[in-house]
Amino acid sequence: MNRLANKVAIITGAGSGIGAATTELFCKQGAKVLMVDMDLNTINATKDKIFKTLPNAQIDFHVADTSNEPAAFAAVEKVIKAFGKLDILVNNASMRNYTALADVTHDEWLALMGVNILGVSNYCKASIHELRKSGKGSIVNVSSCYAVTGRKGMGLYDATKAAQLAYTRTLAFEEAQYGVRVNSICPGSTLTDFHIGRALLKGKSVEQLRTERSTTSLLGRWADPIEIANPILWFASDEASFITGTNLMVDAGLHIM
Repeated sequence: MNRLANKVAIITGAGSGIGAATTELFCKQGAKVLMVDMDLNTINATKDKIFKTLPNAQIDFHVADTSNEPAAFAAVEKVIKAFGKLDILVNNASMRNYTALADVTHDEWLALMGVNILGVSNYCKASIHELRKSGKGSIVNVSSCYAVTGRKGMGLYDATKAAQLAYTRTLAFEEAQYGVRVNSICPGSTLTDFHIGRALLKGKSVEQLRTERSTTSLLGRWADPIEIANPILWFASDEASFITGTNLMVDAGLHIM
């Protein structure tokens, strides 16, 4: 329960889904966490859930759109004021788009790149000096299994997620001399509140939804968010101290299907 003892983390997109699961897991493992999310309601819901089982959890929050660079620097200032240092950055926030590539508009490209690429860059740039001070800084970028395999209907999302992998590799080269490790993970189909909400709007039950990804993994099922949070924890911890510039597929084999 102390794999992140004395560690301080910023997690973006922390209000729900993978980000919420990661926040809870980090707190269980002894970390102090600054949650970043656009939605204060989801932040509060996740905080309340965590405090019910971990009343002594140390959590602060910052409401922001990750595409806003000044807000990223404000988040780092806030975490230093609250907890005195920064050891871990998890770039989890993302934006989706379902327009076919032949029909996509310039503004749609800009919006998605603003969150999925610039958002990652903003928080890395804002955090990097504090992560260097840590001596064992760790950045984990949450990409997607579709960054390395094809499909139709989400080309903008997949292209920006692929760009995250290139960004991760280069930043790992640049920051190795300062002791900052930079890695990425590529989750597969993960059953989050986002997917459940979309299904309910279409009149589908959660039970029906669970059967619809049976062919998108070798294991024939969705992942639970905690199954993505666990590899993030490992990359963030000192257990992965000799790993940098690495991408981990957490997709139950989807990328080889």
